[in-house]
Amino acid sequence: MKLKTLIVDDEAPARSELRYLLEKVANVQVVGEATNASEALELIKALNYDLVFIDIKMPGLSGLEVVELIKQLPHAPAIVFVTAYSEHAVKAFELEAVDYLVKPIDEDRLLQAIAKVERRKGMQHIATQPEPVTERSLIDIDRIPVESRGKTLLLPIKDIVFISSRNDIVFVHTADNTYITRFTLKTLEDRLRNKSFLRVHRGYIVNLRHVVEIVPMYGRSYVLKVRSNQQSEIPVSRRRGQQLKAILGI
Repeated sequence: MKLKTLIVDDEAPARSELRYLLEKVANVQVVGEATNASEALELIKALNYDLVFIDIKMPGLSGLEVVELIKQLPHAPAIVFVTAYSEHAVKAFELEAVDYLVKPIDEDRLLQAIAKVERRKGMQHIATQPEPVTERSLIDIDRIPVESRGKTLLLPIKDIVFISSRNDIVFVHTADNTYITRFTLKTLEDRLRNKSFLRVHRGYIVNLRHVVEIVPMYGRSYVLKVRSNQQSEIPVSRRRGQQLKAILGI
């Protein structure tokens, strides 16, 4: 069974590029395109789509506002945001988006997004998974590739305050910004080993050089306060708490 798919983007070249990529995926069928919020809502009400790829920056209602309306429908489709702006990712996942792709779309990341949709719907896994990046394939340059406004930036490791994971998407946080990276949390944990970084929770890696306070919590766990204009507290699991204390000598 193919995923009935709708593409929502006000830019024709972007719609054409995404359609071209999706037509190469055997289990996806693009059955509609919309250029704005009104068209998208009209099409979704007329047909039970399985999957909607939607841009965020559009005339009239934004993609985020459209999805808020879609979520009120009785048969809401799975949502994957496709945008040139990585800074809306947190809001996107608050709307229970399956994935968040940054333009230009990487074909392997697109396949990953489709696989997530399939898993959520309980369908047979068909999309081919890309080969995972391994530690052996990387050259240590003290920088981490991250995505920002359709470009790949090489972010200096020393600028990273912490790394978090949510819905299988990995976010790299500096003091002022948040970026998306294509690496898994496990890959980054291995890559940053022996570089002042510590996996303190299943969803967090922290740069200990940016930690300014350790706050004990109930049950022998801790919260780390870091230098950041964004989130300033990082949870530490009980299992990792002992390791943290040993490293810091406390």
